[in-house]
Amino acid sequence: MSKFKCIKLLFVLYGCLLPFIANAKPTIYINQVAFNNDAPKVALIGDDEIYMGNPSFALVSVNTHKIVFTGKLGREMQITEWAPGKHFYKADFSAFTQAGKYRLSITLSGKTYISDAFNIGINELAKLTIPSVIHYYHKQRANTPAELAADSKMKLFGSDKTVDVHGGWCDASGDVSKYFSHLAYANFMSPQQTPLVTWSMISADEAIPGLLTKLDVKDSLENETLWGADYMMRSLSDSSYFYMTVFSYFNKNTDARRIVGLHANSVTTNEYQCAFREGGGMAIAALARISRWKKHGDFTSKQYLDGAERAFAHLLIYNTKYDDDHKENIIDDYCALMASTELWRATNKSIYKIEARKRAHHLAMRLSKAGYFIADDGTRPYWHASDTGLPIIALARYLTIEKDPVYKSSALQTIKTALDYELKVTGDVSNPFGYARQTFRYKDSIKNGFFIPHDNETGWWWQGENARLSSLATAAIVGSKLLYNSPGQIKQKQALLVFAYNQINWILGDNPYEVCFMYKFGKNNVPYMHSNFGHGSERGGISNGITGKEGNGDGSGIDYKTEDAGNEWRWTEQWIPHAAWYLQAMAAMGDEK
Repeated sequence: MSKFKCIKLLFVLYGCLLPFIANAKPTIYINQVAFNNDAPKVALIGDDEIYMGNPSFALVSVNTHKIVFTGKLGREMQITEWAPGKHFYKADFSAFTQAGKYRLSITLSGKTYISDAFNIGINELAKLTIPSVIHYYHKQRANTPAELAADSKMKLFGSDKTVDVHGGWCDASGDVSKYFSHLAYANFMSPQQTPLVTWSMISADEAIPGLLTKLDVKDSLENETLWGADYMMRSLSDSSYFYMTVFSYFNKNTDARRIVGLHANSVTTNEYQCAFREGGGMAIAALARISRWKKHGDFTSKQYLDGAERAFAHLLIYNTKYDDDHKENIIDDYCALMASTELWRATNKSIYKIEARKRAHHLAMRLSKAGYFIADDGTRPYWHASDTGLPIIALARYLTIEKDPVYKSSALQTIKTALDYELKVTGDVSNPFGYARQTFRYKDSIKNGFFIPHDNETGWWWQGENARLSSLATAAIVGSKLLYNSPGQIKQKQALLVFAYNQINWILGDNPYEVCFMYKFGKNNVPYMHSNFGHGSERGGISNGITGKEGNGDGSGIDYKTEDAGNEWRWTEQWIPHAAWYLQAMAAMGDEK
């Protein structure tokens, strides 16, 4: 054989081996942004090889290049549903708390591998990301001249009547429509959108005022919150219901916009009245809560409260009329609980106390024997792609005013049971990343899985679940503070904290695709997405994230695509609930030191 042919053969063999060589290289999966100094801090090492003898890892200072901490990798784990043949090892450096910028390093067979750089510090996650989250919402304002002109004289679907609904935020980097909620026709999947964002901003402002002041963003957050409150006031009809959706029809022509109700495949109707579960409950809650600030935007604090009371009284009569199936379910319960709780706090009226206690009791009664919530009056498990933690957050908010020990005990037990189940279902299988699993009904069986089922009541909606993850992180941290405060409960509290931080770490890069879903942060981002009127992907926005494998009706497997013939939005599109729940998680994690 000639020398040329030998060299050519070597190149062919090397080319064939390249995938295996690449796969053999260990991968360090890690939060690419920051860890709070007092938080659980874990990275994962993934490899095709099984490690013998408990290899060590090290933290290296970016500034001094010196090793500042060492530890041993944990036991071998697998996750065959996502990565058959792959072996994972945890590198736990929770004990290290010194502020600085670091990389994680591991040496195997004489070769050293290092992670992306990340920060450690007091409230480091909040410091680095909250200002950008506020920036993101400011850029999402529907405030271009074209939008303001069209929305100031918006037609109702099927009518020539116009109303002024200018303001608010565009829903997503690929959709400049404005929603209180969508998917109402599916009954069990309605997410909370504009009202949730506004309530989340109020909640964060009240939870960590000192930290926000130190970051010099308190005023800008409050201005953004008032912007949301004013939009909801304009969306409150003369008949005392909220208009659900200003729909763009994905049309660049602003004259196409209408106030609508939505069915599947963007079919529009005149069913635009919000039920409790269709944005009405959270809008009432946000307006009642902001009224206590005694501040005003285009409306006064008195008008905010009057609007909330008027809308609540209306839904006490008409809620089931507006529910698409004319039956209340768990989403009505937790949204109405939030509404009645905030009105109780704002007015101290007994009607709201009675309604709040009723809704808290409903949630307690919806717990299955296993510990997960039931969504309907039958056996359908409650699962949600956006707001899974909201029942717990609503109960926690209720507990800030409820003083009766019997009612308090019941609400606390509901929270404990639900969180215990979250930990159980998440830990029932090998789960190196600690991704929050869930229980759902698929066809005729109750199943547990990582991702939401693709075959569900909407017929099409199974996008990434980053809002769900932050909602559960928030619920776990808030719940841990309510449930576990004695020295003998450290283990239970720590389990919830580990669970919570795993979800945030996943969003910020510690996931199988090594992508940081917060735009302009970390090493790997999703591609930019353009939108109408100059909107689009923005720094601080969070995109949808990872899903189950496309084509798997039960949501099994794993998928993430940046190109998919126009359907890549499922993974890459920024959506306002993602950042809202992330902001709540940051506030829950925040320390006012």
